[in-house]
Amino acid sequence: KLNCSKTELLITGPKSLLPSVQNISLQIDGLAVTPSSTVRNLGVIFDSSLSFKSHINNITRVSFFHLRNIARLCPSLTDSTAQTLIFAFITSRLDYCNSKLYGLPSSALQKLQYIQNSATRLLTHTHSRDHITPVLNHLHWLPVPYRIHYKLLLTQ
Repeated sequence: KLNCSKTELLITGPKSLLPSVQNISLQIDGLAVTPSSTVRNLGVIFDSSLSFKSHINNITRVSFFHLRNIARLCPSLTDSTAQTLIFAFITSRLDYCNSKLYGLPSSALQKLQYIQNSATRLLTHTHSRDHITPVLNHLHWLPVPYRIHYKLLLTQ
C-alpha cells in the first residue's frame, strides 16, 4: 500500500523543459501526487536538475554543526578520541552515498572539500594559512574527489 505522507514525485530534465511539465499531477491509487523541487531517498536529497546542491548544502550545514561541537570539546579530548569523533560525525557524512556525486564539477565538490580541510585543521591544529595537502597526506586521507573515485573503484 502506498504511504501518502512519504510519496513524492520528482521530475528531472533540462532546465529549459522543466517549467512546461511542472504542472502535472500523477494519480496513484486515487491519490494525487504533485511534483516536488527536491526529494529525499535514503538520506540523499535529489533535485530536479540532479545537481545535488541541496544535498551538498545539507551535508555542509550538519557537518559544520558537528565540527563546532567537536571544537568545543577538543581541549578535553585526546587526539585519538578527536579523530574518532571526526570519523563518526564528519567523514561518514562525506562518504555516505558519495558515488552519486561522481561527475559533478569541482566547484560543486568544493564545499565538501572545505569540510574535510576544516576537520583536518581542527584535528592537527594546523593554521588556516598553511597548505592542507601535506597534512592530508600525512593523515593518509584522500581529498573528496579522490574519495569518490576510490569508492567507485571498490564497488566495481
